[in-house]
Amino acid sequence: MAGGVLLFSDYLAGPDNLQLEQIFPSTQRTLQYNFGVDITGWTFHADYQTLVVNPISFSRDGEPNFSNSEIIGYFSGGVITTATYVTVINSASGRVNITVPKNLYTGPILPDARQNVPVVIVGVTWTDAGVPITQTNTHRWAFLQCYEPGVAPTDPTAAAGYTAITA
Repeated sequence: MAGGVLLFSDYLAGPDNLQLEQIFPSTQRTLQYNFGVDITGWTFHADYQTLVVNPISFSRDGEPNFSNSEIIGYFSGGVITTATYVTVINSASGRVNITVPKNLYTGPILPDARQNVPVVIVGVTWTDAGVPITQTNTHRWAFLQCYEPGVAPTDPTAAAGYTAITA
């Protein structure tokens, strides 16, 4: 993107299905979906993985600027238990709450939040009950992890479980 700010949505391939927030590791967040149609028979799946991005700068508006950033490594991901964290509020109207549990990333964070930043990517996937063909869609949520008391104030790239991406 010559001459412009590379936003996170551009960085990870498109703004239509990616949301970005800065949160603390101890934050538990409930995402409220309203599909506006009957979702009887739909299935849901959620998973996550932590990427490490270096460096991150910010625009004057507080938006992350990834024009000089690289994903330098990652931590193993996992599945978010749908029985515990996905609640269908009303099937007929299509309302669903999906809770992103706290502590999906439990490693160290540098307090300056500009270099080697852990970013937890949560994928929320649903498959409808379409006949004769089902449709599967995914939204991705990116949670930039911010330092908070109780977190080791050290470099995540030195933590156990970190895997560097090499060229």
